[in-house]
Amino acid sequence: MTTPVVTGIGRLVTTDPALGAGGPLGLLAAAAVVMAGGRIAGVGPPRRAPAADTRVDAAGRAALPGFVDSHAHLVFAGDRTEEFAARMSGRPCRAGGIRATVAATRAATDAALHATAARHVREALLQGTTTIETKSGYGLTVHDEARSLAVAAAHTDETTFLGAHIVAPEYEDDPAGYVELVTGPMLDACAPHARWIDVFVERGAFGEDQARAVLTAGAAHGLTPRVHANQLGPGPGVRLAVELGAASADHCTHLTDADVDALAAGNTVATLLPGAEFSTRAPYPDARRLIDAGVPVALATDCNPGSSFTSSMPFCVAVAVRETGLTPDEAVHAATAGGARALRRADVGRLTPGARADLVILDAPSHVHLAYRPGVPLVHAVWRAGRRVTR
Repeated sequence: MTTPVVTGIGRLVTTDPALGAGGPLGLLAAAAVVMAGGRIAGVGPPRRAPAADTRVDAAGRAALPGFVDSHAHLVFAGDRTEEFAARMSGRPCRAGGIRATVAATRAATDAALHATAARHVREALLQGTTTIETKSGYGLTVHDEARSLAVAAAHTDETTFLGAHIVAPEYEDDPAGYVELVTGPMLDACAPHARWIDVFVERGAFGEDQARAVLTAGAAHGLTPRVHANQLGPGPGVRLAVELGAASADHCTHLTDADVDALAAGNTVATLLPGAEFSTRAPYPDARRLIDAGVPVALATDCNPGSSFTSSMPFCVAVAVRETGLTPDEAVHAATAGGARALRRADVGRLTPGARADLVILDAPSHVHLAYRPGVPLVHAVWRAGRRVTR
């Protein structure tokens, strides 16, 4: 087992407020990182770094924890380019939306689904994402949801059962029957492959009572709730998420004062997905309002073929700074420690002894360049669990 040591780091983001000059990023200047056994063994001045069989000089570059993408949809087939092009040009489009992806995913082979998921996980890793969650939700049959989660579990850290994405086409006239399927045979087949259960609480998807039934059934199977909440308009999603102890309420675009108060009083993270607003020309969430109310915030990509086809956390950091009111420091924290909190993980999103050794070196002197230089490939090197995964 090698013991990598990275020295010469100009500015190191640890996300440990006890380190450095304080503040949520725990910034250290002129730092080194020691890794051993896939974990962080130490951070601090380079002069204290031990001898090592693998030594890397960061040459003054900035470093930070690997990004934690706590919301993605990577198991799918098909392409929705036509839908995106129509939306961007203001033309109506009848390409089918989520249902088009459902049809393509059902028709795809297991090998094709594995290849797509692996490609996007690798793509994200090369952009600094070392922890990623992915959901089912494009199968909507017992068989296709279970195989989607089996594919997800083969490629990602965290898997979420999202049978309640939309009502399956064959149940269009019987949504109650579909909820019975999701909370019965589908949940039985999918729970062994998942840690989380999610539901899209929105007009045109699932209402409050239906969502409550899905989430409570999932909890009875040992799955912790997450909620697609308040994306397209005001609704009950955020408050339901807090009431049921969900780890996160995701999107949070349209919030009332009562929603913000509920989040501030609870333990549910508000996960913002600015890639979706970018790709749909929808209003952006008001992150400043959440931060000022004391609500914990995460950033994630929402990578999916329809409304946010990006796997780039650096892109989402830049958009969040430009459009949601987050400062560069807050956005980097939300993309690392915030995502870890949304996944209830204490071993990722930080660079402190005992954490998993997920380290990203930027080809820049500061983490602020992630927002300052949008669209520039700044990731210079990535380690995941102590293993370098880039050249």
